[in-house]
This record gives sequence, structure tokens and C-alpha cells, in this order.
Amino acid sequence: MNSGGARAEAAAEPSDAPGAGLPGGPARSRKTRRYGRLRPGDRVVVIAPSGPADPARLEAGCAALRDLGLDAVVGKHALDRVNLGDYGPLRDGWHCLAGSDADRAADLQHAWCDLRVRAVICARGGYGATRVLDHLDWDALAAATEASAAGGRGPKILHGSSDVTALHAAFGTRLGVTTSFGPMPAGLIADLAPAVSEGMPDETLDGLRAALFGGPVTLSGTHALRPGRAEGPLTGGTLSLLTALLGTPYAPPPAAGRIVFLEDVTEAPYRVDRMLVQLLQAGWFDGAAGIALGSWRDCGDPAELDSVFAARLGPLGVPVLAGVAAGHGPRQRTLELGAPALLDTTLHDTSSLDPGPDPAVPHAGALTLVAPPGGAR
Repeated sequence: MNSGGARAEAAAEPSDAPGAGLPGGPARSRKTRRYGRLRPGDRVVVIAPSGPADPARLEAGCAALRDLGLDAVVGKHALDRVNLGDYGPLRDGWHCLAGSDADRAADLQHAWCDLRVRAVICARGGYGATRVLDHLDWDALAAATEASAAGGRGPKILHGSSDVTALHAAFGTRLGVTTSFGPMPAGLIADLAPAVSEGMPDETLDGLRAALFGGPVTLSGTHALRPGRAEGPLTGGTLSLLTALLGTPYAPPPAAGRIVFLEDVTEAPYRVDRMLVQLLQAGWFDGAAGIALGSWRDCGDPAELDSVFAARLGPLGVPVLAGVAAGHGPRQRTLELGAPALLDTTLHDTSSLDPGPDPAVPHAGALTLVAPPGGAR
């Protein structure tokens, strides 16, 4: 069996080479294709690839999607509940998944391969997405991706965050498409349902709409841990999931030439440090262009976290922007992973940026995603 290091070296080959360490997986595309923006009336399927969704919250989130003009339907197994071991009666107090691994994978695959569907939206995170990966028919998913792109609107969207990072990494590498990292229907979107129905302005909602339907995406940071400016495709996601994928056939390619976005929830500073050390020792950060740090909800003292980030990431010699409003927490902007991005911690003219919760606090910089060709669709 190949070691994780061998996979990392192979993944650094030109992007048109067959994906090393991806048994049965298709070759990566020479250029990552950006997903097609949604239009009013488009069908989206909400699935649960990880933890079970609360039915009321799932319905509220789907109602919000419908208020955005989308035809939102729920996958067959989205409300199923099974034990981690799959078998036996459901036990109170045991961790649950939203159905068996095969059933959760079937919902994902069916939605992705249905040409009537323009987006597959994950209901929530939790745990379980990594277990789905081995149950997917990657050749069928690749064929569906080509068929979707051939329709003239580009590949369809995979949207979700947290545990869904595992799917983002695998889809980006194996299918050569950008994916959407942001709030989910049974999560924060459910809380936004009143704002959507009443047309109220909301930072998270506006960011989701811009990312899915088209429009400029700029996320301001709160402070720079290391100044500078960098450009490159955006990669990353939830730190614990990126670390969990190391050494597997689904690990994301090394971050060379890319801007890395990182966030997490309920991880103590020493665990954040341990995961960063693991990625560094694996060579995953080698050649990274820049780092954008999102929210770290319930991850301990922010000052201690900053000291960890400065110590571990500062020696990379690249700009590091902290306090980006994306990830877990009350402010969840949406990011297009794989899209061209600009990280600039030297911005002085911030008149075009969202002022954030306190306009008196100057911006330390911003992470900007390049708008897709043709602008809003």
C-alpha cells in the first residue's frame, strides 16, 4: 500500500495526469471547471450524507430555498436514522447517521446523476461523509458531470460545509469541478427562513445567493497574522476533515500554489495545533500561496489560537488573514472551493467591502473570489 507521502508526491504531478492514489478514479481535468450558477425554478435535491436532520429544521430550510426561487426536494433517505454500526435497534444516546452508508451514497449519486437536478445540497454536517466515499460509483458520477456540463450551463453544484469537506475534496479532485462551502438547510439556513420570506437583508443569505446565483464574493477579515497579497485557486475547508483524509484515496492535492481556507468547531487549541503539525509534516502546506482563517467556534481562547496559527503557519512565509466570516457560527458566508481567489491583507480602500458588525473597526484585508465569466446568471 502506498504511503501518504507517496500520494502527496504523486498529487503534485501536472493536473492532466491520472490521479495517483485514486484506484478506479478518473484522471483529473487539466483545468477545474466552475459550477454553473442557478436560475429561478431550478431543481435542487437536499440529501443527508452525514448526521440525521431534525425534520422541522429540514423543512424550514427547504422552505427558505423555495423562497429563493428554487424547486427544493428532499432525498429518499434524508430522514432515516441508524446507529453507527448500522445494525440492531436504534439506541437512545448513541450517535446516529442519516441512514446506512449505502443509502446515503445512493441519495447523493441519484441526485448527481439526475440531469433535471442543478444542485445537490447537504442538509447538515455532523459525522459520516467519509464513510460514503467508498460507496460511490465514481465513473458514473464523472459521466453525469460531463453530461451536465454538455448541457451548456456547466457542472451542477455540490453545496454544504463542515463534515461535507470530505465530499468537496473528493469531488474537486476526481470530478474536476468547483464546489460550494456554506450554510446548510437543517443548519443556519433554517434560522434564516423568516428573513428569506420577508425579504430582509442578511449577510449570510446575501452571500449564499451571490455564490449560488452569481455575483461578486468578497469576505473581509478582522486581522492579519502575516501581511501580504496572494492569488490562486481556493482549497481547504474544515480542518479536522482535511486531516482525516490524509493518506486516503480521497485526500485533497497538496496546497501548492493555492489559497488555503481553514475553519473548525469545538476543537481545543492543542488539537488545532496537532492537526496543523500533521498537515505540515505531511508536506500538504508546501508551496501554499496564502492562508485564510474562518470561524473557530468554541475552540478556546482566540488569543491562544492566534498564537498557534502564527507559530505553525507564519514560517510558511505567506500572507495569513484571520477572522473571515465563514465556517461554523452565526456568520456563514459561502465560498466556491476551487475557484480563483485573491487574498490581500494590505487593503486600504475598504469602501466597497461589507463593513462587518462594527464599521469603526478597519478591515485587515479580504478574501475575494473572482466572479465567473459572464457575471450573474
